[in-house]
Amino acid sequence: MSETSSTSPAIRSEYTYAFLILRLWLGLRALFAGLEKFEKSGSYSFQAYYENMARMASGITGASFLPLWATKLFAMSTGYLLIVLGVTLLLGIKTRLTLLAHGLLYVALSFGLMVVQEGEGVAWLGVHVILVVGGLLLAQYNRFALVRE
Repeated sequence: MSETSSTSPAIRSEYTYAFLILRLWLGLRALFAGLEKFEKSGSYSFQAYYENMARMASGITGASFLPLWATKLFAMSTGYLLIVLGVTLLLGIKTRLTLLAHGLLYVALSFGLMVVQEGEGVAWLGVHVILVVGGLLLAQYNRFALVRE
C-alpha cells in the first residue's frame, strides 16, 4: 500500500506531462491547419482564404450528394474554427470543451471526405480523432491551464 501511495504523485505528473504534450501538439496542429487555409502562392490573405474555401466547397459538392450551400457554409467557417480552437487549446482555455469541439470538427471534416471517398484523408483525420479522445481521457491531469472547467 505504501508503494502505491509513494509512486502515485510521480504517475500523476507523468500523466500531466503527457497531457501537456498532447494538448500542445493538437493545438499547434489545429492552429497551423487553420492558417494554411489563408495561403495562396506563398502569401496569406482573406481573399486567398475565401477562394480556397469556395474551391473546396465546390469540389465536395461536385463529387457528392451534399448541396453547395451546406458545403460552402461549413468550408467558410472551418479555417476560423481551427484557429480559435488551436489557440484556446494551446492556452488551456476550457480544455475539455475545446477538445470536444476539436473532435466534433474532425468528425465533420471526416464526413465530408467520406462522401467524396477520400480514404487517405479520412484515415489521417481518424488519427486526429483518436488523439482528441486520448486528450479527453487525460484531461483530468490538466495542470497547466489559463481557464479551468
